[in-house]
Amino acid sequence: MAKFLKQGKVAIIVNGRYAGKKVVIVKPEDNGTKAHPFGHALVAGVERYPLKVTKGMGAKKAAKRSKIKPFIKVVNYNHLMPTRYTLDLESLKNVITNDTFKEPSQREEAKKVIKQAFEERYQSGRNKWFFTKLRF
Repeated sequence: MAKFLKQGKVAIIVNGRYAGKKVVIVKPEDNGTKAHPFGHALVAGVERYPLKVTKGMGAKKAAKRSKIKPFIKVVNYNHLMPTRYTLDLESLKNVITNDTFKEPSQREEAKKVIKQAFEERYQSGRNKWFFTKLRF
């Protein structure tokens, strides 16, 4: 079977708390690990999407509406639906590892870095589809 859940691939979570949310695969684990003995992926996703900004809004309101709330998670391959899109986030490779999930303070630090990367990408106008809420 060909590997299609590669690093940088955008997927949609189909089960659980984050169902319907878009994620980008940071690190795929095809054979599993000792802690998670099944095929899974470390993902970073958007929990709260940015709201629409119009030209009539002030800079302060536009900045507030452009905020993104990220999440990081270990997700079973069965709960991911891949899309045709990819997102190249080289900076996230070193931020999220299996050790990140052991300590809550490390999780928070990783989320801050991801939030900054996502907001930077959103402000630049690239990957527009990733930052829009899935309508279903």
